[in-house]
Amino acid sequence: MRSVVVCILVVLVLSRVVDVRSLNPSLNDDVLGLIVFKADIEDPDSKLASWNEDDDCPCNWVGVKCNPRSNRVTELALDGFSLSGHLGRGLLQLQSLRKLSLSNNNFTGSILPNLARLTNLRIVDLSGNGLSGHIPDDFFNQCGSLRVISLSGNHFSGQIPSSLASCSTLASVNFSSNQFSGPLPSGIWSLNGLSSLDLSDNLLEGDIPKGIQDLYNLRAIILQKNRFKGPLPDGIGDCLLLRRIDLSENSLSGNLPATMQKLTLCNYLSLRGNVFNGEVPYWIGEMKSLEALDISENKFSGALPPSLGNLQSLKTLNFSRNGFTGSLPESMINCLNLVELDFSQNSFAGSLPAWVFMASSQESLFSVNKMSGNTSQSLSSKNSHSELEVLDLSSNAFSGEIPTAVKSLSSLRSLNLSGNSLVGAVPSSFGEMKAMNVLDLSKNQFNGSIPLEIGGAISLKELRLANNFLTGKIPTSLQSCSLLQSLILSNNKLTGPIPAAMAKLTYLEYVDLSFNNLSGSLPKQLANLPNLMSFNISHNHLQGELPAGGFFNTISPSSVSSNPSLCGSAVNKSCPAVLPKPIVLNPNSSSDSSTGSLPPYLGHKKIILSISALIAISAAAVIVIGVIAITVLNLRVRSSTSRSAAAPTLSGGDEFSNSPTTDANSGKLVMFSGEPDFSTGAHALLNKDCELGRGGFGAVYRTVLGDGRPVAIKKLTVSSLVKSQDDFEREVKKLGKVRHHNLVALEGYYWTPSLQLLIYEFVSGGSLYKHLHEGLGGNSLSWNERFNVIIGMAKSLAHLHQMNIIHYNLKSSNILLDSSGEPKVADFGLARLLPMLDRYVLSSKIQSALGYMAPEFACRTVKITEKCDVYGFGILVLEVVTGKQPVEYMEDDVVVLCDMVRGALEEGRVEECVDAKLKGSFPAEEAIPVMKLGLICTSQVPSNRPDMAEVVNILELIRCPSEGQEELV
Repeated sequence: MRSVVVCILVVLVLSRVVDVRSLNPSLNDDVLGLIVFKADIEDPDSKLASWNEDDDCPCNWVGVKCNPRSNRVTELALDGFSLSGHLGRGLLQLQSLRKLSLSNNNFTGSILPNLARLTNLRIVDLSGNGLSGHIPDDFFNQCGSLRVISLSGNHFSGQIPSSLASCSTLASVNFSSNQFSGPLPSGIWSLNGLSSLDLSDNLLEGDIPKGIQDLYNLRAIILQKNRFKGPLPDGIGDCLLLRRIDLSENSLSGNLPATMQKLTLCNYLSLRGNVFNGEVPYWIGEMKSLEALDISENKFSGALPPSLGNLQSLKTLNFSRNGFTGSLPESMINCLNLVELDFSQNSFAGSLPAWVFMASSQESLFSVNKMSGNTSQSLSSKNSHSELEVLDLSSNAFSGEIPTAVKSLSSLRSLNLSGNSLVGAVPSSFGEMKAMNVLDLSKNQFNGSIPLEIGGAISLKELRLANNFLTGKIPTSLQSCSLLQSLILSNNKLTGPIPAAMAKLTYLEYVDLSFNNLSGSLPKQLANLPNLMSFNISHNHLQGELPAGGFFNTISPSSVSSNPSLCGSAVNKSCPAVLPKPIVLNPNSSSDSSTGSLPPYLGHKKIILSISALIAISAAAVIVIGVIAITVLNLRVRSSTSRSAAAPTLSGGDEFSNSPTTDANSGKLVMFSGEPDFSTGAHALLNKDCELGRGGFGAVYRTVLGDGRPVAIKKLTVSSLVKSQDDFEREVKKLGKVRHHNLVALEGYYWTPSLQLLIYEFVSGGSLYKHLHEGLGGNSLSWNERFNVIIGMAKSLAHLHQMNIIHYNLKSSNILLDSSGEPKVADFGLARLLPMLDRYVLSSKIQSALGYMAPEFACRTVKITEKCDVYGFGILVLEVVTGKQPVEYMEDDVVVLCDMVRGALEEGRVEECVDAKLKGSFPAEEAIPVMKLGLICTSQVPSNRPDMAEVVNILELIRCPSEGQEELV
């Protein structure tokens, strides 16, 4: 359709050109070119509304500038217009164009092969789009007067064209953030007018070729994030105008060439993440304009030269992760502008120099070295004017006490002294440091009690005092630290109860009080902490019942172990006030029901059934009854359908009217964005070949809109169960407002009294069921792909629950994967279209999901809530990890997935449950906690299942573990 429109449009424009070509042929070439260019693109925000083919001159159009004398188009700047589509040949009509800037749009496809041959073109900026493919090797053969070209932030691949070397007028080249590969073109250093070269974030490889010294105008060379190797060419020091050098994250090696000392104008030098070796040369002090120097993550060694003190303009210095030794040079006291310095993870020795506390310093990192000395001298009152915000001296050999005068560092936000040999009491003066966010004194030899004054540090987010010799009680004053997120006090000698005031710390996420001598009962109010993710109280003397609700419903047994007097489900010990679980005798037993035990001489064993077994039996009975009922219902539906032959059907596009009428001869079509033409695809609904599948709510077909976009259309069945038109439209419009990248978007609907359609986005990758059980795509899903599916499902359900929508119909066939493997949950909220949420009707509609249905569907006295979705999600998690279906029928047995995994967990062989297709390529530290989380979600008691928001947090913890994280079960 578009091609027809374009052809008609071109003919119309050309006819106008013929009429007036004798008056001004060049002018109309520009109008024609721009209109043809517009016809090839999408303009969702109507930014190009002023572009009218009836105009004789385009000079007043948005984004267009002309030469005032000739009225020829010289500039086309459409940056950030949200345009999409291909770059059409209409641009080649603009023969006087000097600047083409189309950055930060959504253009796709390849680059115009003759674009660089516009002889007047000076600037080309196509950055921040989705352009792809190889650039033809002859692309720059006739590049005219091109001075600036930027293709950054696209998907170009292949080698950089060798013809680039023929563009002698080029001053700036930016090909960053693409997928270019291969070596640098051999002639690139012949562009002696080049002032800026940015090829960062690509796949370029090989040595940096010699000859760079010919670029005497070069100001910036940025080659970071590639695969370059070998030494730096000596000629780099002859580029005397260089101001910025970034060669980080490559595999460059060898010593730094001595010619670099001539780069006296250079203010930024980053060699981070290579394999350079040797010592830092003394001549580094000659580069006196340096403001940022980063040589971290290399193999440099030896002592630092005192000439570093000559770099008086230096603001940022990073020498971390090398093999440096010796003391830090005292000459650096001359670097008065130094703001950030990082010497961590080396082998520096000696004491902490005084210049660390210079007035301008804000961040000083010295962790993991061999530095020593008495901190009481370093952290003294003479530093009262320091602006230091971050100080990390962790994992060294510092000793002595922390002086009270530490409060003079009033700007300090983070202080890490962990892993040293510090002694004495924790200074009460920390309470006066109002800006402090992080205080880490763990792994030292501190004694005494935690000062009450610590509550004065009202900005504290992390307090870490683990592995010391602290005694006394946990101060109740901590309740004043209302922003506290992490409280780590493990491995001390603390006594007394856990203060109830801790329940006021609503931001708490991680708490570790393990290996202390705490006693008393846990405050019930702790269950109200909304953000709690880990709470470890193991190896104490706590007693009584664990708090009920919230995080404590899923707390790991290892987090509460070795507290003999604690009771509750997590420690598998009933509390005195809680009745034990009932024991039910096997009805086939021959014992007397009044005795409760069998006489030993009868030789029969007493058989008991657990509550979960009874529920399973009940659920099986419901399944049988449901199957019979749905069979009867389907027979009735078929008979009623056969009697309704006069009901309107979709033939061609006649019923797809945008009219609001709803009589039997005219349907109502509503699209939530736009008004596409269905005339080319409506017939597909009656075409069996286009059917994608069938479910409890209807069949799904693939069709194509008039604009070429595929959609999935669900044709609802059992119309007698659908709500009235008003109710139907109200509920569908609510579902249409639900948007999340892990949910299949509802794009519109169609209504007649006898036919209802739901129009969804089309997801091309197939269902999760087919990927897991039918081998769709040929290759089995990897562990990373499975984990991404799980967390994507969790996020989508959390979003639904936040909008008070229950899915009701979770199953692997309702989880679709897009072309990049991203999961999209389908069929959410369709139960809202039923006149009432009757359990029989609902269970019959989604009988294929019975393996995923929560046990409360079998019990009318239990309310159906979001926890039903949590149960179904738990089954899905186990299905994704194990590759097995929720219920599998063998020749003489039925295997229930969650029971199989739970049994394997109890026997210590849970790893055997992981899908054999992964063949040991899964990380056990992720797979096992994920399976345990799945089991927690399938708890028989709804209140014991976590919320989906909590599930998302737990999954993110499993993928990105933090200190204090414990196993889930």
